[in-house]
Amino acid sequence: MTEASTAPDPPLTDAEPPVPEPRRTSRLGRVLHWAMALGLLAAVPFVYAELPEPGALWDSVSGARPEWLLVVAAGAVASMAMFARLQRRLLRIGGLRMSRRRAAAITFAGNALSTTLPAGPAVSVVYTFRQFRRGGASARLATAVIILGGVVTTTAYTVVGLVALLADPHARTFALAGLTVPAALALAAGAALARPGPRVRLARLARRAALAVAGHPRIKPWAIRLRDGFALLRPTRRDWGALLVLAVLNWVFDILALYAAAQAVGVGVSPVSTALVYFAAQAAGSALPILPGGLGAIESSMAASLVALGAAFAPAAAAVAVYRLASYWAIVAAGWLAWLVLNEGARVPARARAALGWAGRATLAATAPFGALYPGAPLPTSAEARQP
Repeated sequence: MTEASTAPDPPLTDAEPPVPEPRRTSRLGRVLHWAMALGLLAAVPFVYAELPEPGALWDSVSGARPEWLLVVAAGAVASMAMFARLQRRLLRIGGLRMSRRRAAAITFAGNALSTTLPAGPAVSVVYTFRQFRRGGASARLATAVIILGGVVTTTAYTVVGLVALLADPHARTFALAGLTVPAALALAAGAALARPGPRVRLARLARRAALAVAGHPRIKPWAIRLRDGFALLRPTRRDWGALLVLAVLNWVFDILALYAAAQAVGVGVSPVSTALVYFAAQAAGSALPILPGGLGAIESSMAASLVALGAAFAPAAAAVAVYRLASYWAIVAAGWLAWLVLNEGARVPARARAALGWAGRATLAATAPFGALYPGAPLPTSAEARQP
């Protein structure tokens, strides 16, 4: 993924405090978490008869079309590559140039921590922050990149999900009904802004509401850091366009991997329906975070959604298995290898480092064409990487 550096890491000191760790889960939350997990395990014998037969599942997987399997793998890797490029571009806007290999390694390692460890997202945030600091970023820049990166990817997630809802004939009516009130408020605000008096009063009202929300004890620290991030990075319109495209591609490539997995095993589902299945599974994984990475909730939701769309149970389960193997298990394995190189560089044998470096360069070469899909000046190569 990245070459280990023998130079000592810069001290983690800065005028600003590091990004705060999210609050730990309460004891009651942990008890409920494990109670739900044990409840699911206890329910397995009762639903075992409803699961697809192993022979039918294996027939679906073994008969998968290889060209679509390649698309599954490419989509999973390209999705991660887009997020790595997004963070690298934010660092570059802040004045720090980081090599592609190091940015990719941090992204893969952070993802592995987030999706496999208890309280993984909190651990991933702190780990990414420290890696940015070791790469030469100030505490303010590292915090700004993490927060603004999350804001951009969340915005892109919302946009892609909304487009999928509007594109589906069955969900379009409900989506438009849900947008009725926001659209009416937007039209009313636009009419009010056309006149000087109401415009001033509306601006004051919006400012008071924003200050009230930002002043909440739990929101205030993050609001301050978000404000500082905008003040520090100051992206141009071209930067915003590139960041948004990268964030959208991050989600689109992951959805493409799921669509290709369905096509590989013969599940005929449209791209729009695949997107709806994907977002429904993501919502289930977020609502029921029983295991890291949404294990269990995501798989069951995806399989149930594909069956609801007309797929047989065995091919639906096979499609989910193929997709999760590429987008979760393979990516997690690559992430832990990246973590090993980043944190144990000097202890890894030279031959192993060379093999991992070759694998990282091959991955970057395979995903390089995707980098040309977004606007903006090309990012510097690893040879041009330097610290400010």
